[in-house]
Amino acid sequence: MENISKTLDINQIKQYLPHRYPMLLVDRVLTWESGKTITAIKNVTANEEFFNGHFPNKPVMPGVLMVEAMAQTAAILSFLTMGQKPDENTIVYFVGIDNVRFKRPVGPGDQLKMDVEILRIARGIWKYKAVATVDGQLAVEAELMCTLRTTNDEVKAVAAANSETPSGE
Repeated sequence: MENISKTLDINQIKQYLPHRYPMLLVDRVLTWESGKTITAIKNVTANEEFFNGHFPNKPVMPGVLMVEAMAQTAAILSFLTMGQKPDENTIVYFVGIDNVRFKRPVGPGDQLKMDVEILRIARGIWKYKAVATVDGQLAVEAELMCTLRTTNDEVKAVAAANSETPSGE
C-alpha cells in the first residue's frame, strides 16, 4: 500500500492554491481522502486585515470570507483528487453557492475547522457540501459549486463571444 501523507502544511497548501496573503484562508489540511472529503483549519488571529473595519469594537470574520475559506479547502480537495497541482494559468471559480447558513460569529482567537465533502462531479462542475465549526459549534454551512478554468479557456470564451457579435452595430 502506498504511504501518502494526509496532512498539508502551509507551504504545501500554496502549491495547490494561487491565493496569497491576505486572501489565503487555509492554514493547514488535517486530513483528506481522494474523491471524498477534506478537513482543514483557518486560525483566525487578531491581526487579520479585515478586523480593522469589521468591526473595530466587536471584531467578526466576514461571512463571505468564511465561505471563501471553505471554497479554498474544496479547491485543494479537487486538485488532490485529480492528482495534479495547478499551474499559473489554472483557477478555480465559483459557479454557485446554495443554502448558506451562518450560525455563530467567528472572531479573533477562533479556529475555523472546515469539513468539505464532494457531492458530485458532472460536466466540469464540482459540487460540495461544506461545514465550518468553531470548538465543535456550527459556524457556517453551504453547498458550493465550482469549476476549473485556465486562462486559455477564458481566451477561447472571449474569442467565441466576439465572433458571435455582429460587427458594425
